[in-house]
Amino acid sequence: MDLVQTVALSAGLAWASGLRLYLVVFLAGVLAHLGYMHLPESLHVLTHPLVMAASGGMALAELVADKVPAFDSLWDSFQTFIRIPAGALLAAFAMGDVDPAWIVAAGLVGGTITAGTHFAKAGSRLAINASPEPFSNWLASFGEEGMVLGGLWAMLASPMVFLGLLAVFLILAGYVIYRLAGLLRRLFGRKAL
Repeated sequence: MDLVQTVALSAGLAWASGLRLYLVVFLAGVLAHLGYMHLPESLHVLTHPLVMAASGGMALAELVADKVPAFDSLWDSFQTFIRIPAGALLAAFAMGDVDPAWIVAAGLVGGTITAGTHFAKAGSRLAINASPEPFSNWLASFGEEGMVLGGLWAMLASPMVFLGLLAVFLILAGYVIYRLAGLLRRLFGRKAL
């Protein structure tokens, strides 16, 4: 793998982990096992049947949990402690056999990408849950799954295009997080009065 592909793999796994960690681990393992995705030796553990079974089962559980209004936000709150470190580790291990400084840097940047993606997703879903009907929740959930599938495909098909789209996504996620933080400040500011 060349440097652009390696960076795209590292950033892509981190980004997608912020949306659907278990689906990403499952798909990466299955695609690598079938020969459609090249993983560095440090991530070959994802192709182990036990890892694929565990991540597949958790992906199925998340698929259901994420469709239930209010429960999805509870799920996201617990996942904060799982997605972010896992995304950082996936990003770091995706670098393969390189200078340890690159691995640490990839973990730091990857953890930041995962955190930004996760908080934008969780905050958006919290806002969507304010709606009394469940359809917007389901639409958002299926949209997130589609983004993961499309993102992984773009990462494999055209790493440079994926990195460009990732930059746009991260700018939009930063804006969403900024707006949600302002909303929370106003909400809690009013209650304090």
